[in-house]
Amino acid sequence: MTAVLTAQAIQCRYPSLDAPVLNGVDLTVQPGESLAIVGASGSGKTTLLHALGTLLAPTAGTLQIHGVDPRTLSEDDLARLRNRSLGFLFQEHHLLPQCTALENTLLPAMAGFSDRAPHTFQDRAIALLKDLGIGERLHHCPGQLSGGERQRVALARALLMRPAILLADEPSGALDSEATQALLRQLRTLQKTEDAALVVVTHDPLVANAMDRVLLLEGGRLIARGAAL
Repeated sequence: MTAVLTAQAIQCRYPSLDAPVLNGVDLTVQPGESLAIVGASGSGKTTLLHALGTLLAPTAGTLQIHGVDPRTLSEDDLARLRNRSLGFLFQEHHLLPQCTALENTLLPAMAGFSDRAPHTFQDRAIALLKDLGIGERLHHCPGQLSGGERQRVALARALLMRPAILLADEPSGALDSEATQALLRQLRTLQKTEDAALVVVTHDPLVANAMDRVLLLEGGRLIARGAAL
């Protein structure tokens, strides 16, 4: 089986810090698998996720997505790779306040990197929102939605383009236990249905233990922790 993402000896260093935040991270992600990355606050989990998502260029090391090294791509081609192969789910949602749930979900299709017109994705966007239990909130703006509903809109947006890899940064950070459990059930169901690999950065044992694999980021490196914390 060909890995969808491979990272080797990834380093990330900030000029203001004496030691690198990431210091030789190795990671292979297979199609359809799910894994959680845990670690203490400040250990570099979000930095790693941004590096894996090509939002941050590593100081050293190599990254390949579907066998492609992002460093070899032009800015336009890199943006196209993100749009087509990567889905992002952030803790703060990053929804546009003036847009409805449906319009926010359709945003990736409006980036201009698909051969299809944006309106042709509308049926898929509606189906995703219905699968997530918010089909009746299609025309509500973020200010009219609960935190859990906003996170589900963000998940629908992340999945719209059928990405090979879904990257989630503390997806339960602003949710209570009940909302977290609901989001997890929906996240794992959709991830398996879409056959997307899932990489979650989290401090929440409930989220980590729902994944197939758990890795600890410590001292700038990833350490296997088995199936549960």
